[in-house]
Amino acid sequence: MPGRVDAIVVGSGPNGLTGAIALARAGLRVRVIEAAPTPGGGARTVGATLPGFWHDHCSAVHPMAAASPYLRRLPLEAHGLRWIEPPVAAAHPLDDRPAALLCRDPRATAETLGPDRHYADWIGPLVEAWPHLMRAGMGPPALPRAGHWALGMFGGRALLPVPTLAEVAFGGVEARALLAGLAAHSVLPLERPPAAAIGLMLQLAAHAVGWPFPEGGAGALTSALVRLLQAHGGELVLGHKITRISEVDDQLERDGVALFDLGPRAVADICGARLPPAFHRAAARFRYGPGAFKIDYALDGPLPWTDPRVAEAGTVHLGGTLEEICAAERAPWEGRLAERPYVLLAQQSHFDPSRAPAGQHTGWAYCHVPPGFTGDATAAIEAQIERFAPGFRDRVLARHITRPADFEAANPNLVGGDVNGGAPILTQLLTRPVASLWPWRTADPRIFLCSASTPPGGGVHGMGGYNAAFCALNGRIEPLA
Repeated sequence: MPGRVDAIVVGSGPNGLTGAIALARAGLRVRVIEAAPTPGGGARTVGATLPGFWHDHCSAVHPMAAASPYLRRLPLEAHGLRWIEPPVAAAHPLDDRPAALLCRDPRATAETLGPDRHYADWIGPLVEAWPHLMRAGMGPPALPRAGHWALGMFGGRALLPVPTLAEVAFGGVEARALLAGLAAHSVLPLERPPAAAIGLMLQLAAHAVGWPFPEGGAGALTSALVRLLQAHGGELVLGHKITRISEVDDQLERDGVALFDLGPRAVADICGARLPPAFHRAAARFRYGPGAFKIDYALDGPLPWTDPRVAEAGTVHLGGTLEEICAAERAPWEGRLAERPYVLLAQQSHFDPSRAPAGQHTGWAYCHVPPGFTGDATAAIEAQIERFAPGFRDRVLARHITRPADFEAANPNLVGGDVNGGAPILTQLLTRPVASLWPWRTADPRIFLCSASTPPGGGVHGMGGYNAAFCALNGRIEPLA
């Protein structure tokens, strides 16, 4: 590879690219090295089923990217990114009653929640404090400049078990189910903190920024990040796997830095004795959570929802009541597939005609399964879709299955199919992969961690990359929005 640079970033997922951009905008010469033939990690769009149908390999809908305190300040639209925001962020169908709808306007949401018309008053103060919550929850450690009261209010709710929070806050089936569906994004048993915290952040994001996705698919976000990096002089090298830290050293100036958008075990293997035994022990005991079993669909028409308002949502939570979702999310932690799994479904082609041929549609659906699950969840997933959209199976032209092993093969960061890069259990949420106020640093002053295995964890937001760049530059970096 030609020339030495000031910074090497190993891995080109959203965190790696964001960290590289932050370094390049600070004036460093940056090179990103990716083992795969295409950049983006899980943020890629592929033709998995039939010609003309475009499917997101992993991430699909990106509220946290739109809300990210760093990504939102970048001129990504000038580099080709266009966000699409459906009229409804998420829909939660229920048996024998109208669906609960998570809308941008809290008052519109409240109108779908049966007896819980106080919802807008309950959520409103936290929506107003959204910027403070985002900086405090996703940025590097800092004393909050404002919004102390909101942090306390959020924490008081966020640390409760989801069933307890639902019982205290709401009296109706609709609002309780909606809260459960949001918290199930955590991939945790809903009785365990911080499932409620993760659900509340997604709920607030819906009201603050919506749940948008990139026109053309998740790969469009990656393409915009790459173009922005290159506009600042950054380089991207594809198809080259780094296996030894010496390969990085050979490309760096004497005082150069390296950011690793990799899981802790991979970093330990590459860096070897450059990192102390304590790091290797922490990497070895780092815990991964349940895997994902995903199906991409080519459909000959829109999904035939029993409640037609569900068609207005980009994301649909299929799981029924709070009690059903609690049972479904316990199952993978007990080593089994739930009989009625909680299914996350996205229907991007309803709002983005570039995703499928005219008159036809895509479907993107997955459920949580035990780590490394080798069984077949197809029937269970499709039964949940058919439950709320009878006649769905008749519209399937083709399907493509991605099992946990397939996720890990495509991206070794997704151990056992864990798309969050590590279980967000309370003891590991803010201390991943090591217990430190600055977990992006290592004992080597030139080596930094920036993957989803560092705070703030999984999701497409780039903040692991920004936080690592903040550490590498000793805080001499552009501020967050």
